[in-house]
Amino acid sequence: MAADDEHPLTAVDRPAFESGEHTLRLADLFCGCGGLTLGVAQAARTFDVGLDVALAVDFDKVATKTYSLNFPKATVRKTKIQTLFKATLGAELNEGEQQIREDVGEIQALVGGPPCQGHSDLNNHTRRDDPKNAFYKRMARAAEVLNPTVVMVENVPTVRHDKGGVVDIVTDHLQHLGYAVADAVIKLEDLGVAQRRRRHILLAVRDDVAVPEVVLKSAVTGHDGPYDVKWAIGDLEDRDPDGILDTPPKASVDNLARMEWLLKNNKYNLPNELRPRCHRDKTHSYNAMYGRLKWTDPAQTITSGYGSIGQGRYMHPSLTRALTPHEAARLQGFPDYFKFHDAAKRAELATMIGNAVPPALSAAVFSVLMPSLVDLD
Repeated sequence: MAADDEHPLTAVDRPAFESGEHTLRLADLFCGCGGLTLGVAQAARTFDVGLDVALAVDFDKVATKTYSLNFPKATVRKTKIQTLFKATLGAELNEGEQQIREDVGEIQALVGGPPCQGHSDLNNHTRRDDPKNAFYKRMARAAEVLNPTVVMVENVPTVRHDKGGVVDIVTDHLQHLGYAVADAVIKLEDLGVAQRRRRHILLAVRDDVAVPEVVLKSAVTGHDGPYDVKWAIGDLEDRDPDGILDTPPKASVDNLARMEWLLKNNKYNLPNELRPRCHRDKTHSYNAMYGRLKWTDPAQTITSGYGSIGQGRYMHPSLTRALTPHEAARLQGFPDYFKFHDAAKRAELATMIGNAVPPALSAAVFSVLMPSLVDLD
């Protein structure tokens, strides 16, 4: 591991992302707290490119407040995406879309992570056939309206199996608009994230700018790692709980006993007889539930349930508690200079952090794209 003053997650001084010899103009839809934007900003910074966020959109109040806190010069709109962009691809722009095109102006990049619950393997009710899946198509409509040079859409790998075929529909439409399009599933631990998490990326590029297949392949090469839990949160083990970010979640009496058993016996998986009946091996396949994290491995996928060991392998490696919001944010790849809205409640924080896109993903892609997007001469 690098020296403490070089650790990318413990840095407390925010870089001047808006400043640079050159400028990249960005729109981020379904922006959440700003994970994708942060990754683009980090990539731009290495090329002395300042980031100008011409439009960021999300319907969540706490997420948009957090976004504005971290990107104070951004144009942020708290609204539902369907109020801005129509669902019908190829239709004539309505008055509102014409206004958005005029207000936003020329942009180089459009990024977005549409809601993915309909595609998730953890969703057993409407998996692959959820009305939310149609949000994916709003990214193609936004590209039609805003005409960016690059479009990057992030989602879970199972979006490929959506019953409505949204990936194919969006790919075809973007190609019709003149983009070269490629997609890939990327392991985030390959990008230096201390977490096992796989994400699907659809990348569309004006074909005179870059070859998307080459960009996606290059994005996953040359990174250090994989990093482990100790690297990401080891320094937070004895941190004083002086705020909601570092205050541990309260465990039930039963869960506290389970965690004490795991530590006393130096085990990482809870035996059947200590699990609730509904969570025993013969009735489900989620064996990580009630599990303890290992210092020497990456974490499992961080979700909004990170504060409960009944939601996954979220027990701290050496303490009888689940993860704090600060630890979960670190495992997502958010450095300490990224500020979460201090008025957020614990459940709101959990949703925001669990739903966030690790910034390393867009950082890797845009580090490859940057010289082609901005005239660096």
